[in-house]
Amino acid sequence: MKFVFITGGVLSSLGKGITAASVGLLLKSRGLKVTIVKIDPYLNYDAGTMNPYQHGEVFVTDDGGETDLDIGHYERFLNENLSKRNNITAGQVYMEVVERERKGVYLGATVQVVPHLTDLIKERIKEVARDYDITVVEIGGTVGDIESLPFLEAARQMGLEESSFYLHVSYVPFVRSVGEIKTKPTQHSVQKLREIGIQPDALVARGEIPLTPEARRKLALFSNLPLRAVVSAHDVDNVYEVPFLLDGQGLDDLILEKLGVGVYRPKDLSAWRDFVGRVEGGNKRVRVAIVGKYVEVRDAYKSLLEALVHAAAETGVGVEVGLIDAIDLEKRGTDPLKDYSGLIIAGGFGRRGIEGKIKAVQYGREKGIPTLGICLGMQLMTVEWARNVLGLKGAHSEEFDPKTPHPVIHILPEQKDLKRMGATMRLGGQDVRLREGTLIHSLYGRDTVRERHRHRYEFNNAYRQKFSESGMVISAEVGELVEAVEWPEHPFYIGVQFHPEYSSKPLQPHPLFVGFLKASNRL
Repeated sequence: MKFVFITGGVLSSLGKGITAASVGLLLKSRGLKVTIVKIDPYLNYDAGTMNPYQHGEVFVTDDGGETDLDIGHYERFLNENLSKRNNITAGQVYMEVVERERKGVYLGATVQVVPHLTDLIKERIKEVARDYDITVVEIGGTVGDIESLPFLEAARQMGLEESSFYLHVSYVPFVRSVGEIKTKPTQHSVQKLREIGIQPDALVARGEIPLTPEARRKLALFSNLPLRAVVSAHDVDNVYEVPFLLDGQGLDDLILEKLGVGVYRPKDLSAWRDFVGRVEGGNKRVRVAIVGKYVEVRDAYKSLLEALVHAAAETGVGVEVGLIDAIDLEKRGTDPLKDYSGLIIAGGFGRRGIEGKIKAVQYGREKGIPTLGICLGMQLMTVEWARNVLGLKGAHSEEFDPKTPHPVIHILPEQKDLKRMGATMRLGGQDVRLREGTLIHSLYGRDTVRERHRHRYEFNNAYRQKFSESGMVISAEVGELVEAVEWPEHPFYIGVQFHPEYSSKPLQPHPLFVGFLKASNRL
């Protein structure tokens, strides 16, 4: 087995996830089988119950994992689906160690971080790596964090057992007042990493501007590295350019040399280069509003934003996205929406901002503006239709009004009386049957599609006939569960219960977003 371990220094949110994804793409472009593992040192079992303001979006894998958003980056760059096994948390390994102890697996031994916890971490990583040529492992957090220490120790031990490459991503600030790049924070970060027992094989220097020759020499000297192993990762216009930045400095060559991997085939980044060129080349512009409730944090809608980038590249349309606070719409009305050509009503949980989203839905329906509702967005399209088209006064979702006289959205039977919140929703991929002759069927061009879910509430079939008779078409189903609704008299008015953004990829843009952008630009 061969591994690339990626650690972080100085501060978080540097882009370790993008670096890991880019390294994975470069290695895969050589014909190697590559996968990526994200280790999160927090004690949560998974990301499912975490606040979007603290953690960003919860990315859902096809096998039903509620994971860190970096798994989304990995899927998009590798152009393949990953498993919930690719996201390891401290909560998972600590829980399993305790369960093993309770079962007597350790035969009465004193259970310790080393070797019992670190052995389990290594076991989990190797389990994922078994069928791959190279496994990239991103260790979340920053060197020096207490919670990261067991994972760094496991990574150190794996260097003694398996062919391993250590890549340290660290912050190199540019101090404008003196016009100088400062290397000292990274020097201290590398020193801390070496104290733990890990000597990095390469350094990725994240910063606002490219490294100067002097800064590169200083970083190489104090990191005990050759100059070619210090890679400048300065800011770029979009994250999909990062693989070219790393490739141009020979990072993948360095990794393959250290791991002793022969080149399987010449590097082929042509499809990726074509995609990036189309992202940057759109002449026409269209403004799209995402109406949500976590708009202060763009990462809360990361996959949704990226899905629009993929669709923009496919259609040749430049997209400008505005994040509109649903609570603001409750206070000010729909005036903030007037400059947008398309509306996406995003998912979410809790009653805050619900009436603002319903106002946005009504605005899009009545004004003929292309409108796409996702998960909660689809449910609120149903509520708005029930109230304003069917005339069902007080219609609502049971989630927000348990005593509503018209529960057009109700809880799934298996979701009632749950004792635990984590990993108990309807989660992951399911095969969705599309109705022939509908817009959604024409966009996909297939009878059945696989899409991912994350919800507890569902369309109430007791109201199915009323909706159908009034012109709202139920256009997709899983068994008897309603998966999509649309209004044929509108230019583009579709609500889907699933999350299409999770399965959109740069080289496989999602047809719903492509169709939505075309309609928004009247193509």
